[in-house]
Amino acid sequence: MDLKPKFLFFALAAMGKGISGSDRIFMEFARVWSKKNIIQIFVWQEGYQMCQRQKLIGSSIKYQVSSMEPWYKFGFFVNYFARVIEGIRIGLTVKIANPEKNIVYSASEFWMDCLPAFILKIRYPKLRWVAAWFQTAPKPWIGFTEGERVNTYRLRAFFYWFVQLPIKPLIVRFVDFILVNNEEEKKQFLNLNSLNKIIVVLGAVNLTEINKWKEKGGKLPKIYNAVFQGRFHPQKGVLELVDIWKLVVIKKPHARLVMIGDGPLMGSVKGKVKREKLEKNIALTGYLFDGEEKYKIFSQSRLVVHPAFYDSGGMAAAEAMVFGIPTVGFDLKAFKSYYPQGMMKVKIGDLNSFAKVIIKLLDDPRLATKIGGQALEMIEKNWSWDKRAAQVFNQIVRE
Repeated sequence: MDLKPKFLFFALAAMGKGISGSDRIFMEFARVWSKKNIIQIFVWQEGYQMCQRQKLIGSSIKYQVSSMEPWYKFGFFVNYFARVIEGIRIGLTVKIANPEKNIVYSASEFWMDCLPAFILKIRYPKLRWVAAWFQTAPKPWIGFTEGERVNTYRLRAFFYWFVQLPIKPLIVRFVDFILVNNEEEKKQFLNLNSLNKIIVVLGAVNLTEINKWKEKGGKLPKIYNAVFQGRFHPQKGVLELVDIWKLVVIKKPHARLVMIGDGPLMGSVKGKVKREKLEKNIALTGYLFDGEEKYKIFSQSRLVVHPAFYDSGGMAAAEAMVFGIPTVGFDLKAFKSYYPQGMMKVKIGDLNSFAKVIIKLLDDPRLATKIGGQALEMIEKNWSWDKRAAQVFNQIVRE
């Protein structure tokens, strides 16, 4: 069997116990493409552990794991730039035979993934560079929001914006294809769009595994009124979700929310839940891997809440939608293409309206069933990883 072309994935930015959207996408693409192609993945220790937890293994998947052990103890920023230097070193030293049959995939827009891909493209102009750019940083003077918000986290937004600033011109000039994950994001790359170099990658979910669990697990009693899944990050509105749920509890004192995930705002969320005396109403599970524990929670939930203030997609909500439950979210631009159905949307920043829609769905089972059915129909129709990976493969591989 001909195992060409060969893919070189740069995922040195991958870290932590959780999985970002870009991490999930590169791993699922690698998993599908490895069935007929050679995959080489450049990661550091945490990225390698992440891939192993997701069982990204196979005879066609090869890892090059960079040791960052000496730098890890010096904190995030030292470790960050150590990985950038390591990426540059790899880009300068890796030797590629038959570059026209090689595709380099930068798994994020962070420097440690893009710079080695850029260097290899300069060294081997005939290879193809596919760059993942799944979210443009917000303007730092606006912060993480598309609408009204009390705390917009401008300092974090500035760092994100600064990181992307020097990378974007390199991508525009040298990339063969750029992957974005909604139609709105294409506006950031008008020249590439005119050259048909932009591929819109909507998310996907592991339909096969979830459906297997659903057949085995059957229908479970609904013990949670709502479930949230996602990173505890300024983009995701996790602190505001506590405020929203407080409004729900005023009308429904026994309403229960379960929040799945972890991240930099976990401590703040725990503190706010305690201050608002909502410990009996809000359960925090931490990060949960794909599998029975998480799927059971989805099955036991009446609806999904996804209060992101700034987002390019949101695969986390889609995973729960497979269980036929409706979603409530803010009316973000990205959601027009990402969630055309199955999600009831409210004005960005309007916490009262968000709570009212939650209560409406809880009080109207027929409406919840209708919206949940639309969610399931949408996901089952076009959200499998096999289909998504095949669509991208056919566009980037030119024989």
